[in-house]
Amino acid sequence: MVKRTHRKKPSDQINIAKERIDNLFLQAEEIYGDDPALSDRYVELARTIAMKFKVRLTPHKKKFCKHCYKYLRQGVNCRVRTLNGKVVYSCFSCKKFMRFPYK
Repeated sequence: MVKRTHRKKPSDQINIAKERIDNLFLQAEEIYGDDPALSDRYVELARTIAMKFKVRLTPHKKKFCKHCYKYLRQGVNCRVRTLNGKVVYSCFSCKKFMRFPYK
């Protein structure tokens, strides 16, 4: 079998993708009060861009559910608790948990 190799995208395109992802999450935060479905769509678009350009979503990974990909607003559609050295996010739409360690 032939091993496929992927070419790395140019750095200017990666920078544009990161800016676009940041902008989409900012817009999702602003519009959530008016139209939560549109903010979920912005998260979906940001994830698509990140996958296409192989960009990590590390600064934004706590802003959406990793199971149903809905935009999360603390106290509105998710619960945040601390438990045994972890921050636990509970999504109200899919009833799943996400755990992130903290120092």
